Amino acid sequence: MGSGTTLVEAKLLRRNAVGIDINPQAVSISARNLQFQCQSNSKIFMRNGSATELHFIKDNHIDFICTHPPYANIIKYSKGIEGDVSLLGVDEFLAEMKKVAKESFRVLKKGKICAIMIGDIRKHGKVIPLGFRTMECFLQEGFVNKEIIIKEQHNCHSMDYWEKRSNSFLLLAHEYIFVFQRD
Repeated sequence: MGSGTTLVEAKLLRRNAVGIDINPQAVSISARNLQFQCQSNSKIFMRNGSATELHFIKDNHIDFICTHPPYANIIKYSKGIEGDVSLLGVDEFLAEMKKVAKESFRVLKKGKICAIMIGDIRKHGKVIPLGFRTMECFLQEGFVNKEIIIKEQHNCHSMDYWEKRSNSFLLLAHEYIFVFQRD
């Protein structure tokens, strides 16, 4: 759930929401960001945990899933939290994404939507199509593609960092938003 932006929007829109994050610090930050008053009867539930294990959510119970996992071994999301996918190599990351896809499929109601935002990465000067490989994890689980949205990303705070490491080649300045449907 990161800093809880999606949960804040759910509260403002009077929607019930569940936020899950592997990092307990993110849970605390999200809780602080949700401490505002508005005319909302929404129920916001937060949990420190992994999207690979959603045993506390019943089958076919969720209307919409929105997720943006940290990328495989690019920017560290934690300092060694077990289960943090940002600490994994590509193959291990994709194995965990298969688990996320399986749990997402299980908890999502039939006909409802799952959206995931993810981008590609570069290792040793070569592009690894992490976005499309992650998309395959969800398709193999039974989701169908509803949309593929390409989000351009410019002028982010880490741009200088990546420009110094790009070896005078193109920057990866996009992310995908894959919108799946459970049929």
